[in-house]
Amino acid sequence: MKIENQIASSVIASVKELYGQDVSMSMVQLQKTKSNFEGNLTLVVFPFLKISRQKPEDTAQAIGELLVRDCSAVAGFNVVKGFLNLNIAKEAWVGLLNDMHADEKFGEKPVTDQSPLVMIEYSSPNTNKPLHLGHVRNNLLGWSLAQIMEANGNKVVKTNIVNDRGIHICKSMLAWLKWGNGETPESSGKKGDHLIGDYYVAFDKHYRTEVAELKNKFMTDEGLDEEAAENKAKEEAPLMKEARQMLVKWEQGDEEVRALWQKMNNWVYAGFDETYKTLGVSFDKIYYESDTYLEGKAKVEEGLEKGLFFRKDDNSVWADLTQEGLDQKLLLRSDGTSVYMTQDIGTADMRFKDFPIDKMIYVVGNEQNYHFQVLSILLDRLGFKWGKELVHFSYGMVELPNGKMKSREGTVVDADELIATMIDDARKTSDELGKFKDMSEEEKREIARVVGLGALKYFILKVDARKNMLFNPEESIDFNGNTGPFIQYTYARIRSIMRKAAAEGMALPAQLPADAPLNDKEIALIQKMNDFGVVIEQAATDYSPSGIANYCYELTKDFNQFYHDYSILNADTQEEKLTRLVLANNVAKIIKNGMLLLGIEVPERM
Repeated sequence: MKIENQIASSVIASVKELYGQDVSMSMVQLQKTKSNFEGNLTLVVFPFLKISRQKPEDTAQAIGELLVRDCSAVAGFNVVKGFLNLNIAKEAWVGLLNDMHADEKFGEKPVTDQSPLVMIEYSSPNTNKPLHLGHVRNNLLGWSLAQIMEANGNKVVKTNIVNDRGIHICKSMLAWLKWGNGETPESSGKKGDHLIGDYYVAFDKHYRTEVAELKNKFMTDEGLDEEAAENKAKEEAPLMKEARQMLVKWEQGDEEVRALWQKMNNWVYAGFDETYKTLGVSFDKIYYESDTYLEGKAKVEEGLEKGLFFRKDDNSVWADLTQEGLDQKLLLRSDGTSVYMTQDIGTADMRFKDFPIDKMIYVVGNEQNYHFQVLSILLDRLGFKWGKELVHFSYGMVELPNGKMKSREGTVVDADELIATMIDDARKTSDELGKFKDMSEEEKREIARVVGLGALKYFILKVDARKNMLFNPEESIDFNGNTGPFIQYTYARIRSIMRKAAAEGMALPAQLPADAPLNDKEIALIQKMNDFGVVIEQAATDYSPSGIANYCYELTKDFNQFYHDYSILNADTQEEKLTRLVLANNVAKIIKNGMLLLGIEVPERM
């Protein structure tokens, strides 16, 4: 039994014996004792004062005396006003360490047949450009959240919705037809998503030229002011007209347009898959907006028949959200075409048919806050049981030292280039610090990959997801401070200690004896490790991987301080040596499991 549970049960029994009343487990408030007081855990006594009808100090004293008498986990106590500070018996800490030692997934909850099903949507790329730094944050948050929800005992389905239709896709297609000369990923040596992204940029470049020329013409020939001339130029530009015509053909099922669309999208998907694999993320189910938008239209028409929505004189369909304090929301345009909201309704409908969803989490940037507020209302109105409680995991934008990213201008931080740079920088830094001694070329490459990706992932995930963040690659690859490499290096150091111990013929015991020696620093480490389960729970409640990241850093920092103060392999006695080896081994296990919840690998040696 966990120490907290053991004490809580004893507190309930003590209150019953002292005051003759039953109290619930929720009334027992245990917390870590503040560092300026003596003790390990503190019981808040105030909830029991109505029952005891005594002063806080007297109530605490009475409960403390019974706990020392009846609870083997409590060795002593002191009272500070309404707080009962408890000294936990060393045998209880040894028992807790043994429990950790026996449980490879300590702190995590098992998934069972009865577990609720949580679906998490993340990534959501467009098929007209490669993934960029913003997508990297999205994918890392989505993947990590999936691991955290599973560690809390949920079944998880990871899903992606690909925006594979619309005017932006037609822009890349048209540019390729005009200036591509039949170029393919094979002929160019480029990843498919990069190739298509180049044509999206090319379209915008030519379109801007057309708009500038037409704008001058309208100002000169028709006497329009600058703003009016520019607006008219954007509408009249031949390239944009051609792109719109292509979109109409696509919607009409034109064979040539559809064949080109399929071919170019397949190039992009192959490119995406390569990036996802390198980044270490994947999906259980991928949906495509080219499929879901028709489902959405059908669902809106169904809602219209039931009187949930209304049609305006121009034939457009709307939802009236004024009762919810919002405005009216367009669902179908007057020409019958769908909008993003319609597509999201269709996607939800398809998912609900595919899976018995209990909770739906959308990992989407905070610029879409209003969109998901509306979507929640509409899905609830349409009868989706999880509609009202859908979670928009709203995260902030990634900013760079030199400003924001713009896809059309080709100034985005490309995900593939970023990953390659991080791995390259990790290799250089590791080499300079002498981390590659006696390693083969293959080992060096693998360590550079693990450290480079670990640096990137940790730097992004340690920040509260709701905040905008500044990504600085140089700061992320540092073997000191709150970084991925610092944590990875500490793990590798512990694994090195374990290998040396094994080489000296020392095997880890299955259990430590109850009287195993423990000093205060070792007890503090055990207490810190014991927090892991609470941290995992809180990360799921807050939808925040940053809690896991910063816990891993704090545990790593505490272990390094312990290792600085106390020798493990040269401990004074064999008993101390074995205790510290078990302690170190479990610190390494929790670091590894915590980092895996962030999607970060840890190397066995560095």
